[in-house]
Amino acid sequence: MPPEEEHRVRIHLDRLLAERGMTLSELADRVGVTVVNLSVLKNDRAKAIRFSTLTAICRELNCQPGDLLSFRQD
Repeated sequence: MPPEEEHRVRIHLDRLLAERGMTLSELADRVGVTVVNLSVLKNDRAKAIRFSTLTAICRELNCQPGDLLSFRQD
């Protein structure tokens, strides 16, 4: 099995939360996941995200997945 390559997907949760005046704790309550799990996403340490979690985040932040995720080219 080849060594795992570092992913290049970035999550812009901190920016979206700031734009909406919402805390990570408030989003966690609304989405139904732990603050720790959202913190892992926010700090670019996540290796995966469930579509159900992505859907809930987008619903609560009133955004599209492309507002939350981007691909770094380098």
